[in-house]
Amino acid sequence: MTFQFQALPAAPFAPLFALFDDELAARGGVRCLVDKSPGFPCRISLRDAEPGERVVLVNYEHHAARSPFRSTHAIYVRENAVQAHPEPGEVPEMLRSRLLSVRAFDVAGMMVDADVVEGRALEPVLVRLLGAKGARYLHVHFARPGCYAARVDPL
Repeated sequence: MTFQFQALPAAPFAPLFALFDDELAARGGVRCLVDKSPGFPCRISLRDAEPGERVVLVNYEHHAARSPFRSTHAIYVRENAVQAHPEPGEVPEMLRSRLLSVRAFDVAGMMVDADVVEGRALEPVLVRLLGAKGARYLHVHFARPGCYAARVDPL
């Protein structure tokens, strides 16, 4: 089974960079200057920001399902990030060096299976979970901080 990673679109996040710090804070966001890499994985470009770049840390509803698994969490987005469009079967490099939690969901947004895997061994887990009974899509999370990384769809 082939899969494809889906990055977040840039447009909804671009206005955040024009806000003053207090306005951003009122929306639950924080502006950060990247001081190390890896460490600030952007969900738009699907790559780690480089030292010296500006990012915003903001809460994002990544699973808007009408189920008990509805979920939000903190994500980083890079200033002027361009939305990534990985090729079918391509795993973004930012995932390779991290411990990941992969969660399979059905059409109703209910979790049907899940696993934890080192990013360097991700592909077989993606294929297996996409083949789980009822699975329609996957969410990949950075296992240690728990935050959303990307969606994966079957092709």
